Amino acid sequence: MSDSAFSAWIGRSEEVHDQLSRNLVKRIAATFGEATPAHGEALPPLWHWAFFQEPVAEDGLGEDGHPARGGFLPPADNRNRMWAGGRIEFIQPLRVGSEASRVSTIKHIEEKHGRTGALLFVTVQHDYLQDGQLAIREEQDIVYREPSPPKTSSGEPLIAGDWREAVTPSSTLLFRYSAVTFNGHRIHYDWPYVTETEGYGGLVVHGPLIATLNLRAFCRANPQARLRHFAYRGLRPLIAPQPFEVGGRISSEGHAELWAGNEAGLAQRADVQFD
Repeated sequence: MSDSAFSAWIGRSEEVHDQLSRNLVKRIAATFGEATPAHGEALPPLWHWAFFQEPVAEDGLGEDGHPARGGFLPPADNRNRMWAGGRIEFIQPLRVGSEASRVSTIKHIEEKHGRTGALLFVTVQHDYLQDGQLAIREEQDIVYREPSPPKTSSGEPLIAGDWREAVTPSSTLLFRYSAVTFNGHRIHYDWPYVTETEGYGGLVVHGPLIATLNLRAFCRANPQARLRHFAYRGLRPLIAPQPFEVGGRISSEGHAELWAGNEAGLAQRADVQFD
């Protein structure tokens, strides 16, 4: 499809309403081994990704388990979809138990050619509102790549930081995160599909899961920090159950560098701005 055809999707928008149900919050908390926030308390950072997922019947899914393309997102047939990264502005907390909405708009579409073939980048802006007030503004980068051998090493070694946490991504953790986010992407739970069809060495750890664990480690190490902005970018996949670590360092006043990876090198980089 030509760039001009893809441009027809730019500006498309959809609105989804949800209730930040404490029942689902309890399941997210169990997934991460955290205490459950009470009704009216702030939803922890990045837990909003478990909400605002419009359910699609199985016959409306593509082979990879994602909703069939060509609706809100542009068609990208015969390409593998990845959540490549994003940027999030924290304006005010979303509160557990109350209704909220997400307004999503396609802001940019661009076709690029890299070493692994053609790549289609789609940037979607999400505005999360509660009680008529903007709480979070997010830009999500989605990339559709032609089938190619997955990257196994970034060539960038881990960095010595101010804090670090070890993670062992069990298949149960991946299943539970897929469940609470209603994510049907088969690379996270379907061993024959992920190894035989997409060519990975095992189940793939969700990029958003890595980002959530990374930001949680920052908040644990810096409990007084007030989040303002978080940006993250995937460098390569992490494969379960191979252990990895998340860590970071304060690089300047109000700014921190975060990363995730293992002996094969960095897998995700992130930056935090905070007060």
